[in-house]
Amino acid sequence: MKTAVIDVGGGMRGMYAAGVMDACMFDQVKFDIAIGISAGSANIASYIANQLGRNYMFYREYSGRPEYMSLHNYFETGSFINMDYIYSTLSNKDGENPMDYDAFNASDVEMVVVATNAITGKPAYFDRRWLQENQYDIFKASCSIPVVNHPYMIAGVPFFDGALSDPIPLDKAFDMGAERVVLILTKPSDVDRKPYKDQAVAAFMRAYPKAAEGMRLRTTRYNETVARAKELAKEGKVLIVAPDDTCGVDTLERNPENLHRLYLKGFMDGLKVKDFINNSLS
Repeated sequence: MKTAVIDVGGGMRGMYAAGVMDACMFDQVKFDIAIGISAGSANIASYIANQLGRNYMFYREYSGRPEYMSLHNYFETGSFINMDYIYSTLSNKDGENPMDYDAFNASDVEMVVVATNAITGKPAYFDRRWLQENQYDIFKASCSIPVVNHPYMIAGVPFFDGALSDPIPLDKAFDMGAERVVLILTKPSDVDRKPYKDQAVAAFMRAYPKAAEGMRLRTTRYNETVARAKELAKEGKVLIVAPDDTCGVDTLERNPENLHRLYLKGFMDGLKVKDFINNSLS
């Protein structure tokens, strides 16, 4: 029986999911499939490489640096978040906190990173074949939030955050053969996503009309898939792991105390994943 984990991202709220994934590593939980969107792609990469605690540093320690995200970045490059600093300068082999590529490459976990083709508005599902040591562009693409960042180019194609086209890739997990799915949300599961932020961002995406349409539909897609996941949870096919509150953390929040509290909440909630997986396999 294949098991999958989906980390939907959510900017700095991804600290919650980082805690959940660290708890899974602590409990030696083995997933067959790991799917990440936006910040969730970085979380699953560290999980596959078995680097417990690595992502905590990116959220709580490095995010306060102007090289990471700042108005200076925005005025200098047009992107508020410097993806190259995060996923190259810090993450490369000679970086401050490198991804253990050898451990990552030795793992047999099937990985999918979701991004959105800015031209077509359709999802792109990148697998590990797109990665090599010191070449982590698919994470940069998946994390490129419209307006906050320019789209990130891969093979001459511009890509935005994967949440525009497939905010919760539940169907992708099942299509890959998963029979049980752990779905990590970074906001309470009983709180519907509101459309006003997505609509406002879409209004500024005139250069990419099809991606803008995906942004407009994001709220509906997200809420409908959460509702479906709740029904599947009743059947024992899905475990939804979500915070009861976000500790004051939002997409670009960098308060270290709030981020730490959210991480601890995620770690404690993540300790229930092992029982779900064990029961699924028994």
